[in-house]
Amino acid sequence: MTSENKPVAESTTGADAIDVAIAKGIDFDGSPIPEAKLNLYNQVMGLEAGRQRSGVSNTMRSRIVRIGAKHIPQDELNQMLTQADFAPLKEKEIAFYYGGK
Repeated sequence: MTSENKPVAESTTGADAIDVAIAKGIDFDGSPIPEAKLNLYNQVMGLEAGRQRSGVSNTMRSRIVRIGAKHIPQDELNQMLTQADFAPLKEKEIAFYYGGK
């Protein structure tokens, strides 16, 4: 088999990896994503695509909190938010993302 015919391994890292897999309908393990799951996902994402946005800064903060909480300790993330002139973590965010710890 020549290098031109070898399948290229798809990356499972980065923000776009999930979107690429969904668009192809293939999970990272190579199995097909069931049609019912794809249909529901596309239906809900269609609703989200039509939702009025409240502003770029609000969305940026929301993404920072949602994703940052997976990787950054609460106190550190809170400090980073305030240093960047975003609102600090709210009690409900702390309870949700950090278990109220």
